[in-house]
Amino acid sequence: MKAILFDRFGGTEVLREADIEVPQPGPGQVRVRVKASGVNGLDGKIRSGMLEAVYPTTFPSVPGGELAGVVDAVGEGVRDVQVGDEVLGWADTGSYAEYALATIVAPKPADLEWQDAAALPVASETAERVLNLLGVTAGETVLMHGAAGGVGTLAVQLATARGARVIGTAGPANQAYLTSLGATATVYGEGLVERVRELAPDGVDAVFDLAGKGALEDSISLRGGTERIVTIADFRARQLGITFAQGPAQAAPERLAALAQDAAAGKLVTTVTSYPLDQAATAQQVSDAGHVRGKLVLTVA
Repeated sequence: MKAILFDRFGGTEVLREADIEVPQPGPGQVRVRVKASGVNGLDGKIRSGMLEAVYPTTFPSVPGGELAGVVDAVGEGVRDVQVGDEVLGWADTGSYAEYALATIVAPKPADLEWQDAAALPVASETAERVLNLLGVTAGETVLMHGAAGGVGTLAVQLATARGARVIGTAGPANQAYLTSLGATATVYGEGLVERVRELAPDGVDAVFDLAGKGALEDSISLRGGTERIVTIADFRARQLGITFAQGPAQAAPERLAALAQDAAAGKLVTTVTSYPLDQAATAQQVSDAGHVRGKLVLTVA
């Protein structure tokens, strides 16, 4: 099968297309003929070697942690998924490939496009996990740094669905986009504390940092301390006494299935930019640079 892999750490130039063996499902696993694979910021950090202490890499390595596709084989003990089922979920093996293995999948609604399905697993799990860590409830104001990306797009909507108000930061080009999702938009950068205080005179109740670009000090000023601030992107968090939310604690297929139904019905907006599999390096370059609107996805012919 065709797959994207890397044999050493480095920039996107280390990514290459290769023919490798089709993986075989073990107990509890299904094999998925991949139709679309999500591209996440984590993929580039692993490729660069930045997270080797957290995510040890065995070379050659195929990137990708989420997928949407058709089940074409099932391992021993699998009862609730059958060959031919259309699914989305979290990949056990790299998903930048024609085939990947998965243990946790949910049914894909017929009306949900493949690329939109692949945009959901990691982003929705991350968004809901952090909102739960922050304890966001109705009537509260949540500040989200870098809210226009794949996780932010869903986090804004999921927070507002709880009855919270979201103040979202993004670049000038994404102000209208955040507004369309239900957020109160403002630009990041110098003067942010003053802008947010003007928008929320009574203060913000929680902060979700998705950007990792030096906004934690401003967050502490706005919160008057480090309580109820969570980042998924700034590795300085611990030295500042802030919670770093790392990795899925427990992926829930039932919740993913419900969100997929909402996306298919138009109740949950997904914004996707797609690249063919052989342009994975380009997609990761865009991801590494930041300022992505919505989700980047690889499509597999």
